Amino acid sequence: MATIELNCVSKTYTGDVRAVREATLAFRDGEFIVLVGPSGCGKSTLLRMIAGLEAISGGTVAIGGRVVNELPPKDRDVAMVFQNYALYPHMTVEKNMAFGLLRRRKHGGISGLLFHRAERRAELAAIDRKVLDTARTLGIEPLLARLPRALSGGQRQRVALGRALVREPQVFLFDEPLSNLDARLRIEMRAEIRELHRRTKASMVYVTHDQEEAMTLADRMVVMKFGVVQQFGTPGECYARPANRFVAGFVGTPVMNFIEGRVDGGAFVAADMRVTLPAARWPRMPAGPATLGVRPDQLRVLYRADAGASSTAADGASVAATVRSIERLGDRMDVAVMIGGTRMTARIENDDRLVEGGSVLVHIGLGAAHLFASGEDGARLGDAHDAG
Repeated sequence: MATIELNCVSKTYTGDVRAVREATLAFRDGEFIVLVGPSGCGKSTLLRMIAGLEAISGGTVAIGGRVVNELPPKDRDVAMVFQNYALYPHMTVEKNMAFGLLRRRKHGGISGLLFHRAERRAELAAIDRKVLDTARTLGIEPLLARLPRALSGGQRQRVALGRALVREPQVFLFDEPLSNLDARLRIEMRAEIRELHRRTKASMVYVTHDQEEAMTLADRMVVMKFGVVQQFGTPGECYARPANRFVAGFVGTPVMNFIEGRVDGGAFVAADMRVTLPAARWPRMPAGPATLGVRPDQLRVLYRADAGASSTAADGASVAATVRSIERLGDRMDVAVMIGGTRMTARIENDDRLVEGGSVLVHIGLGAAHLFASGEDGARLGDAHDAG
């Protein structure tokens, strides 16, 4: 396997369209890296530059310590699994999986040597064994004689995975490989890919727009927006200590609640609330505009509260609210509430007593809350958690 190092890598298209802006990243040997972000953020372009399918406008890409900027894809020793599977429709599953090995054999010069016939047979037999072993690993051995049109979406994806696996490359690259599958199959294939990585300890780079997929698969994840790397860290770091408001809002389901306001006299003040900030968490927070970010599971909806009451506690504050809507999710529910003119979502245990339009008291927990500088992509303001 191999490390991957990107140094100020950029991609600019005609018309000064900057798809990737000076990405500098280092991926460790055997690491599962996920590139994640909304459509058009540059994640697939970055992956294709690693693969050699896109020319690099600036910077360097190194695989295994070797700069590969000028190398064609076939010489980079990478294998790519595409969103649309990219299987040869006229070839059986077995031939699709063996194609890369046979092509490498031909272009590696072996066909030009005067091997003894038995040696050639032994080499082809080794390829057959590798294809068969990989097919067994992926549970597609019974499908080896079929053509792609006779396979389901999940089976085609397994064949695409198998074709990459048999090559034993330095790096595996995945470009949204599960996006064409239904929800249940995506979850199953996600688990299989993670188990595959655990078993092979291969270096993998995986692109997805699904933050939940990124959180479950990644050793570390790269969050991107408009071609710029917003944060590079473990899923836990991106969730618990987001670099800015964009990352905080992108990572986590349901999305984080944001309240525009200001810090004043050790409290966060908005149009319809005043919440005392724990001094132990934010010991010296300067006054000025700020945004409070609170995840839905940090809100508690208190039934039959006095709509005119509010209270404070060491771990947060409670404010009057009105239930706007309720989404029941089996063992839990998402409750949208209006606090003055601000809409917030709370994820709580089922409570059949809550009704839409009812008056409640919402407790805002500050234990895992964040303060951000004002603005759409305002940076997270440091707190005692960072110092620790």
